[in-house]
Amino acid sequence: MNLTRRTRRAVLVLHVTVSVGWLGLTAALLALGIAGAGSRDPATAAAAYPAMRILADWLVTPVSLLTLVSGLVLSLGTHWGLARHRWVLTKFWLTLAATAASILALRTVIGQAADAAVAGLPAPAGGRDLVIAPSVALALYVFITAISVTKPWGRTRRSTKALSHS
Repeated sequence: MNLTRRTRRAVLVLHVTVSVGWLGLTAALLALGIAGAGSRDPATAAAAYPAMRILADWLVTPVSLLTLVSGLVLSLGTHWGLARHRWVLTKFWLTLAATAASILALRTVIGQAADAAVAGLPAPAGGRDLVIAPSVALALYVFITAISVTKPWGRTRRSTKALSHS
């Protein structure tokens, strides 16, 4: 499948936009997590964790899925391919894992903390998970961005074999 130039550019703009949005969303979740976990004022946690839930419930799933799908379309519809270059394959697997973790685990932890905050209880694990998870995710997204820009590691073994046989 080869995308037309116009379609490729549109999908690329979408991919960069939602990817940067996911990074920004994660930074916002981290800031709220730090505010909730680091404050001695229960009202701060009572505001921070429900705010995190709103972001997680409304944005995490669509933004992460759009990032994954638009990246997949770009890889399959351009000369980069999904399995031709190590950096593309690495990006795909990391994005797939981050999408699954964001949708299945992060949203659950945020929901538990928000429920606790609304009930006037402390967040599970003192809110540490709501600082650690977005911190790790943010580092991962910066790494994915870096390999998108630098395109390290060359071709995959499969791609190199295909080239030598043609």
